[in-house]
Amino acid sequence: MSETVRIDKWCWAARFFKTRSLATHAIDLGRVLQNQERVKPSHAVKLGDLLEIQHADQVWQIEVLKLLEVRGSASVAQTMYQETAVSIEKRALVAQNKKLYQEPGAVLARRPTKRERRQLDFAKS
Repeated sequence: MSETVRIDKWCWAARFFKTRSLATHAIDLGRVLQNQERVKPSHAVKLGDLLEIQHADQVWQIEVLKLLEVRGSASVAQTMYQETAVSIEKRALVAQNKKLYQEPGAVLARRPTKRERRQLDFAKS
């Protein structure tokens, strides 16, 4: 086991991204920060580094505990990092707010019929 691992390999091995190319793309877009700094996909990760990973509508702030270049099982991946307490609280708050607020289109079970569309158009005007 080496002392450093490429950040794209580590994010893939820790199961934050399904493929390494998705991890590389996210890092290029600046969605993965190492010690509060934007890095390139080839940048090395060391033990104790703080990473901030934005994926979908989630933001994880984690500390690197283990370095692996190969992708293992989910239980192995969970031992590679530890999420900060602040991050856990923020993600719980976001999840709670998401439950309270429904997306406008989530209520619709199907597309409106012609008659329903006319009623919607009439109500809007």
